[in-house]
Amino acid sequence: MTFAERLSLYMQLTRLNRPIGILLLLWPTLWGVWIAGSGAPGWHIVLIFTLGTVLMRSSGCAINDYADRHIDKHVERTRERPVTSGRISHKEALWLAAVLAVISFLLILPLNTLTKLLSIPAVFLAASYPFTKRFFVIPQAYLGIAFGFGIPMAFAAQLNTVPPVAWLLLIANAFWAIAYDTEYAMVDRDDDMHLGIHSSALLFGKYDVAAVMICYAITLGLLAWAGQMAQLGWLYYAGLLAASGIALHHYTLIKNRRTDACFKAFLHNNWFGAAVFAGVVIDYWLR
Repeated sequence: MTFAERLSLYMQLTRLNRPIGILLLLWPTLWGVWIAGSGAPGWHIVLIFTLGTVLMRSSGCAINDYADRHIDKHVERTRERPVTSGRISHKEALWLAAVLAVISFLLILPLNTLTKLLSIPAVFLAASYPFTKRFFVIPQAYLGIAFGFGIPMAFAAQLNTVPPVAWLLLIANAFWAIAYDTEYAMVDRDDDMHLGIHSSALLFGKYDVAAVMICYAITLGLLAWAGQMAQLGWLYYAGLLAASGIALHHYTLIKNRRTDACFKAFLHNNWFGAAVFAGVVIDYWLR
């Protein structure tokens, strides 16, 4: 196998060829970075957390494919993933995940002790999430905590403390993750049921669409509360209004439960996160 071919396999394994997961992880991290930095975070902080997000998400994908290597072969959409198809060994996937996690930790060495301590549960959450779908009825909630742990770390890095608003943002992100990952789970509902895997789509059953919209509403409510705590202005709430419109658009996509439309709604959540971030940035910028 040539170097270019192996590099291509590594990109597939870490999903660098599909950046939607990075964006869904990056937006809430940047919410925390900007609010903790009162709209003017140091660019070294922005760089560290952006690169750390990419690395930890990539590491998590490698662990996910290791954990699901016996499951993915039964699903047409995933059976050709590098580990499942045997093009990359499961040990190689674990080594790659470990190397990426170590590099991510090296990035935060210049930061304070609290940030380093918070990196321990962050790594545990990212590494353990792929296994939760075997016993936890709503693994999407666990995903939201894992995906959002960059938020308290961003506050710790800049304030050397984690105020209540950081945890509120983390909870908001958990509800957002339940919303968008339920849309994703609606695509795989039949496969998950057949394989005995837990998902929010199976848990919510015929109320899945309503549950998604309720989770969006809770997310937006918590974000509005966080905006009050952070003393953000009307431009931030304009961003939340735009995000509300995006959530309503997702309802039109998922209401008939067509798999292609549900997957489109999942991908479109990038714009939900971006709208909230734009509101944060513009509100601070124009003060």
